[in-house]
Amino acid sequence: MLETSLARQLKTLLEKVTQPIELVSTLDDRPKSTELAELLDEIAGMSDLVTHHRSGIDARRPSFVVRRTGSDIEVGFAGIPLGHEFSSLVLALLQVGGHPSKEAADLLAQVRDLEGQWTFETYFSLSCQNCPDVVQALNLMCVLNTGIKHVAIDGALFPDEIDNRQIMAVPTVFLNGEPFGSGRMSLEQIVNRLDTGSVERTAAALSAKEPFDVLVVGGGPAGATAAIYASRKGIRTGVVSERFGGQVLDTMGIENFASVPYTEGPRFAAALEDHVRHYDVDIVNAQNATKLSPATAEGGLAEVELASGARLRSRSVIVATGARWRSMNVPGESEYRNKGVTYCPHCDGPLFKGKRVAVIGGGNSGAEAAIDLAGIVAHVTLVEFDAELRADEVLQRKLRSLPNVEILLNAMTTEVVGDGAKVTGLTYTDRTTEAWHSLAVDGVFVQIGLLPNTEWLTGTIDLTPRGEIVVDDHGRTSAPGVFAAGDCTTTPFKQIIVAAGAGATAALGAFDHLIRTSIPNEETELGEHATPAEVAVLS
Repeated sequence: MLETSLARQLKTLLEKVTQPIELVSTLDDRPKSTELAELLDEIAGMSDLVTHHRSGIDARRPSFVVRRTGSDIEVGFAGIPLGHEFSSLVLALLQVGGHPSKEAADLLAQVRDLEGQWTFETYFSLSCQNCPDVVQALNLMCVLNTGIKHVAIDGALFPDEIDNRQIMAVPTVFLNGEPFGSGRMSLEQIVNRLDTGSVERTAAALSAKEPFDVLVVGGGPAGATAAIYASRKGIRTGVVSERFGGQVLDTMGIENFASVPYTEGPRFAAALEDHVRHYDVDIVNAQNATKLSPATAEGGLAEVELASGARLRSRSVIVATGARWRSMNVPGESEYRNKGVTYCPHCDGPLFKGKRVAVIGGGNSGAEAAIDLAGIVAHVTLVEFDAELRADEVLQRKLRSLPNVEILLNAMTTEVVGDGAKVTGLTYTDRTTEAWHSLAVDGVFVQIGLLPNTEWLTGTIDLTPRGEIVVDDHGRTSAPGVFAAGDCTTTPFKQIIVAAGAGATAALGAFDHLIRTSIPNEETELGEHATPAEVAVLS
């Protein structure tokens, strides 16, 4: 089933397996079971330490488990984990087969120490770029702790479960039969939810850190580049972020980053983090910044407060918190989020196969979403507020050529409606006639641009009416020692390569600020906390 080059790569990777593993499948007489059997037979033929047995008794068919022979260590898949989930299968084979994880040692120990019985089920789609992070995190937890069980389920092959559990977004995770979460979740985030005392312990450990010379808030292209440039100056550098990679993680194809003809968002984000880890950068993941207190004296310390209660201090701060999908802010949108209202057509589109959906927004993102969905769903209605579409002409031509796409212009969405459990439609007003209309749809895909993640900075530094951080050509903000870069700023053109360049500018600007700032005396905020290395930077 695998392409020759992919099969060759997998065979090479399986040489890292040190413990014998069994692939135990549960099959029926349908074509998908035949496909899965062929895939597992092919994998078993690549290593003497891998065998395939068709002796499973799981209720879901086709399905299989990857089990370490003679042990309780196993992970499960219901479906055929190809597409974006092929990497999850490969990691499961390696980790069940004894190859160690690259996650931080303290995080792995935290998983091993979890007590109790935890049974997770994750619903995914093969086109979802957010799903592998969740699947791989939970699979790793199974390998480390036999009290944890997990099965990853391809929703497209089990539509009855999707309907019965009213799943309208992926990844969706159930724990012990009850909803646990939806959307991208990191290993740290999952573990912290299970380990109830971890938040306080982590906050205390973070607050005890020595002050940084440069603290970058945000782990997207701007933040990662800023960290690299700062660290290369030999100064103490830290990065704090909710998820390393930021908005890039939700990007499908990247074809315009110089020297990289094509890549995908998660792969690009992983490369960013790997590059940063080549340097002496203190990376703090799964943390949200909630407050910034700039230094009150020249050469003093700024403080960044996190949602966990931790406080990090730094001689300079670079804000690179990026942006998120803009919401419509209409009644019903929040109520039906992940119940028919979604922001990722690539992830959630397959869940609406054969149904009617609406796409809100006529820019490039909206047009691309409508084009992609048209090949999956029964009908797409694109709803655009303006009198004309803003998408590139080539996308408009493609859009208008599709027989199952309707375009509504001058249409202002006023409400998302549903039956309490899921979306059943929306209402809109025709802006030319002021007439009110209703539209029956099963899903609403919102694609109306980005909103900067800067609410936590209101009243601290200058923001535009749109919430963008005002910066100059050195990345400086209105607060001395505070710099900013990327999609959260007034820098025009929200592109990955532009954000990366802005991150470099901000780091160089911060370093210039440090070497030109006088050393504080004992009465200032720095006082006795100054180390010889820190004094050297500022002298």
